[in-house]
Amino acid sequence: GGTSCDVWFYFAGLGCGTLAVLEQNEAGIVLLKSFDWNDGLFDVTWSENNEHVLITSSGDGSLQIWDTAKTKGPLQVYKEHTQEAYSVDWSQTRGEQLVVSGSWDQTAKLWDPAVGKSLCTFKGHEGVIYSTIWSPHIPGCFASASGDQTLRVWDVKAPGAKLVIPAHQAEILSCDWCKYDENLLVTGAVDCSLKGWDLRNIRQPVFILLGHTYAIRRVKFSPFHATLLASCSYDFTVRY
Repeated sequence: GGTSCDVWFYFAGLGCGTLAVLEQNEAGIVLLKSFDWNDGLFDVTWSENNEHVLITSSGDGSLQIWDTAKTKGPLQVYKEHTQEAYSVDWSQTRGEQLVVSGSWDQTAKLWDPAVGKSLCTFKGHEGVIYSTIWSPHIPGCFASASGDQTLRVWDVKAPGAKLVIPAHQAEILSCDWCKYDENLLVTGAVDCSLKGWDLRNIRQPVFILLGHTYAIRRVKFSPFHATLLASCSYDFTVRY
């Protein structure tokens, strides 16, 4: 009716999992739909080609495809990871419709939601994978952050990592790409620091941001401002 609104979600990551789809409008925040899964849900990503579809990743190692237009779900379950599927992301470049997942089994997997099994498995990390994020600029390129203290950049056409960056001397829990610079990524780690990395010169970070007092759980670049990012931490703060 001409009013502005946002549809978003939250999920529970302990015990049984719940995916809740929420709408924010002038009246406040209302629950549109909720779905239950029999294990914790750790991450979720919206489809880039269907406004009703989401994919979640679970503690039982599976991915679930949900359709908010349906009363029940999931539409499909992919079970290949042998440990917790901790991260899932839908490709951003619009050149392809691909999903990447990262797991505590130390692998990342590539998926086409229209295909019932993974297209490829990426090995190389020596610790659990906490984050897998598609480049918003480069088709077929994603980054992964791991407990092995490295940030890695992958090309889906190649089996091994294109770049291995020893980014922190601690587990790396999160990474993200800058929306305005295809060569710039940020990592957040258990050492309480954020570091920026230029893929053209990985010998040292281009910035280090300090201030958090516990591990950094998630970091995101702003989609609107090239130099603005946000981080949230186990110190119970969000910082910009």
